[in-house]
Amino acid sequence: MSGSVLGDRRRTQHWITPMKYALILSSLCLYLQMAAAQVPDPRHMANGRIIPSEGYADQPYIVKADDGSWVCVITTGNGIEGAPGQHVVSMRTSNQGRSWEKPVDLEPANGPEASYAVLLKVPSGRIYAFYNHNTDRVTEVKREDKGAYKRVDSLGHYVFKYSDDHGKTWSSQRYDVPVREFQSDRNNVYGGRLRFFWNVGRPLIVGSNAILTLHKVGAMGNGFFAQSEGALLRSKNILTEQDPKRITFETLPDGDTGLRTPPNGGRVAEEQSVVALSDGSLYCIYRTIDGWPASAYSRNGGQNWTTPAYATYSPNGKRIKHPRAANFLWRCPNGMFLYWFHNHGGRFVGELGAAGKGGRSAYDDRNPAWLMAGREVITPQGMQIEWSQPEILIYDDDPYLRMSYPDLVEEAGKFYITETQKTIGRVHEIPAQILDGLFNQFKTRDLATSNLALNVKGKLSPQVKMPLLPQFNQPNPKAEDRRIIDLRAGFSLDLWLEFDKGRAAQPVLDTRDSAGKGILVDYTDQGTIRIKLNDGRQEASWESDRNLLALAKPQHVVITVDGGPKIISFVVNGVLCDGGDDRQFGWGRFASTLRTPNGSEMATLGQSVQSLRIYTRALRTSEAVGNFRAGLPL
Repeated sequence: MSGSVLGDRRRTQHWITPMKYALILSSLCLYLQMAAAQVPDPRHMANGRIIPSEGYADQPYIVKADDGSWVCVITTGNGIEGAPGQHVVSMRTSNQGRSWEKPVDLEPANGPEASYAVLLKVPSGRIYAFYNHNTDRVTEVKREDKGAYKRVDSLGHYVFKYSDDHGKTWSSQRYDVPVREFQSDRNNVYGGRLRFFWNVGRPLIVGSNAILTLHKVGAMGNGFFAQSEGALLRSKNILTEQDPKRITFETLPDGDTGLRTPPNGGRVAEEQSVVALSDGSLYCIYRTIDGWPASAYSRNGGQNWTTPAYATYSPNGKRIKHPRAANFLWRCPNGMFLYWFHNHGGRFVGELGAAGKGGRSAYDDRNPAWLMAGREVITPQGMQIEWSQPEILIYDDDPYLRMSYPDLVEEAGKFYITETQKTIGRVHEIPAQILDGLFNQFKTRDLATSNLALNVKGKLSPQVKMPLLPQFNQPNPKAEDRRIIDLRAGFSLDLWLEFDKGRAAQPVLDTRDSAGKGILVDYTDQGTIRIKLNDGRQEASWESDRNLLALAKPQHVVITVDGGPKIISFVVNGVLCDGGDDRQFGWGRFASTLRTPNGSEMATLGQSVQSLRIYTRALRTSEAVGNFRAGLPL
């Protein structure tokens, strides 16, 4: 959940009739699908296949039914997140989201709020849907700071219904899931008489057990969820028991507290995502407000966990950066893992909703979404996961737009991912090149050759002839007003450099003409590599993280200017810059109106350049890593 607070009822008073809504949705879907056909980049959000909803659209989660269809549940309503009428519906597709059967209500829109369903399919083919239900019709919740929220979608009873016909219909009766009280429940403003919680994590099957996650909330307040922690619900008989009244659940972990932040971390630890490793261990990763996701391992089925630590790329390695947003991981059929996150160190600032007053929301900066692959490694502490360098998976042109709450589906060797930006949910086929690159990144030593326009090495001349770089955009010759066409083009510079010890700031590559149009790459006195792009009308610049480049020995730098999401990134010695300790972002944006940085026909090279490759397309991170592993050309 992104946490849009329902401050008062006035924000949801403009209701529409179902017929008007259907007409609006039909027109919107047609418009969006037509727009999608005009975006020449499979990573663009608009290229996804739309999942129907009633207006608000959250958590589009999917299981494959035994009849071959996909069953999707989504939390929806014709108000905003948390508005009255929010409820859970399901729908089916037999063609990977190209079309959908009529949605089916698990709970009616005129009943108590029902929200945030997750799906579990058991070996018999039965599908269970677990979700929040405001059974007691609570109308407001007290904040820890004496205020109150009208939003009531993250409390009440945790319940389930089931389907024995592949999601076509659902049981008329709902069943409560008993959840053991924790210290945080007893200490809330109601003394535990009313509990706050929700769930976004995919259930998983481990041996003969099913495990669900639950995110307990100890306090409502600043940021909506002011204190939270993770719990698990383990059922030892749901995989075989046909009588729903006889299904048992055990709340984990042992003790009185759940999965929290690492020692000295913040109060928020929520949206736990759990996978099973090949040795039966469990790995859990979850969001915080600290700038990094937290993680922990369990070696006994979730009863006990290692002391939470901030997640790292490798055991005891560099921390992964991630803001207050869902970060999900999945185990793939090949035994590896995929991890969705946002690759920057955003920390909680201010009251939720402050962005509406011109400030920044605590839940911002969820665009683009990044993906990386993980593999199991054996350590003295047991099996653990190490992660690849990440790739941009999905983006939108509006940097304020937020995408989240993904699910992953594999079908006939292809991978599909769902996401929502809260009003439109979509299904996206993940490009095979992205997946192949990520899955093979740990071992690749291949040099990228596609669109390699310049490749010079050895004893270099001070000047080399520049290839023509692609236009990022152009005027539309068919439009009378000549409006812009975004070509989604890009380029990459691949450099092997060696700087003398003690050498100060210096140019590396300069293609600027007398008017300043072109590219400047230089080494700064901050120990960074910087690129400046000038098209004669405007300039953009970004630089690598500080102090990554060792002196007096070869260093590899790939600078990618990606005209799809309009992002400049640096891969230094096989590692994508993420901002380090100095800044929130390691990647930077440039304006969509930047045309092309073609300048002089000749490029002047600095003495540090040992090798230069120029690609007339944007390299993927995995390709940059492969180029590094291929080594300095002789």
